[in-house]
Amino acid sequence: QVQLAESGGGLVQAGGSLKLSCAASGSVSSINRVAWYRQTPGKQRELVAAITSGGTTTYVDSVKGRFTISRDNAKNMVYLQMNSLKPEDTAVYYCNVRKALIRSVDYWGQGTQVTVSS
Repeated sequence: QVQLAESGGGLVQAGGSLKLSCAASGSVSSINRVAWYRQTPGKQRELVAAITSGGTTTYVDSVKGRFTISRDNAKNMVYLQMNSLKPEDTAVYYCNVRKALIRSVDYWGQGTQVTVSS
């Protein structure tokens, strides 16, 4: 129903910045939350940032003050601006869309690799 494509990952030095993008296509109506998750080998996927349809944002403590999630509904795009990157931020980052119709369902992109060198 919804297809997601992430881009913007790459290799950066500690202290640098990256902006991740997520393009949504398909049936994009009734989306009530958009989020970014990340995952490293041997660890569970964790929520990094989320924004609701009402504009309420949440962030994991480790990225507060450094990352900003935003969306452009007209373009069906979601962004994650990442500043002051640390080696601990190295992970595969996934775009997540939660769509509510008769029930809530989650859609995931394939992920984009972010590597921060020390």
